[in-house]
Amino acid sequence: MKLFHSINDFQSAKKTILTLGTFDGVHIGHKKILERITQNTENGKYESLVLTFFPHPRMVLQEKSEIKLLNTIAEKSKLLDQTGIENLVIHPFNESFSRLTAEEFVSSILVNQFQIQKIIIGHDHRFGRNRTANIDHLIAFGAQYGFEVEQISAQEIQDVSVSSTKIRKALDEGNITLANEYLGYSYFLIGEVVKGKQLGRTIGFPTANINIEEDYKKIPKTGVYVAKAIVSGKEVFGMMNIGFNPTVNGEKQSIEVHLFDFDADIYGQQIEVSLLQYLREEQKFGSVELLTAQLHQDKKDAIAFINQL
Repeated sequence: MKLFHSINDFQSAKKTILTLGTFDGVHIGHKKILERITQNTENGKYESLVLTFFPHPRMVLQEKSEIKLLNTIAEKSKLLDQTGIENLVIHPFNESFSRLTAEEFVSSILVNQFQIQKIIIGHDHRFGRNRTANIDHLIAFGAQYGFEVEQISAQEIQDVSVSSTKIRKALDEGNITLANEYLGYSYFLIGEVVKGKQLGRTIGFPTANINIEEDYKKIPKTGVYVAKAIVSGKEVFGMMNIGFNPTVNGEKQSIEVHLFDFDADIYGQQIEVSLLQYLREEQKFGSVELLTAQLHQDKKDAIAFINQL
């Protein structure tokens, strides 16, 4: 996949079949659109293209927006690459760009820059200044400028259409099972292993403390999870705690993963940890001994879950 960091950087000798949006999560609804794009470009006559934006438009246009995203830019790029899309354009979103009218956007970007042959979009797509244009406007522009428009209806799961907002809500509630079902993969965090208080080592549960650099990354509900880490390209199961370590009067939220049957120095390494199952809420125990006993039970529960996979 070719990656471009601006609309103006994109070049191609072929016409494009494209889609556009924030694609936060690259969930199963998004994949329906992306599959259609790649199907339309299988013959090699056209090139597939995804146009997305960073920062997220809500970060720019809503003064007090505290939106947290399901993917960092690197994670989103990785997930889109896996779909077989040939070109990804991540364009800087700012107020100036947001003021483009729908027709300016269509004529100067879709037609002139991307040489659009066809656009495939979701059922609820809106675009242009103040998001005033909808599918009907886009079809009219297609007729005017000579490109096709294909609309994908809502992807349904148990009569509920999938959205990034619903996935964020599931993560807030600790419903990792539902979030993963909507995503089509296990929600994951990527960060550098840094030194913590090292209490876990003294009670037989050494943990890798993960520092996530991107402060806009969505962190799920506090609590204990069954987890799977990718360390140096290898899968290792374990359990993760997201929380404040109240038993030892922790003040800052931490993300720690205890890896089963694993003993290696991974400080300074980037690891990827997927959340598979929510085990329990974070608790304050009366003593470190009681905490240790609970961790042994957590490990049993985690291994029982892993053995069912």
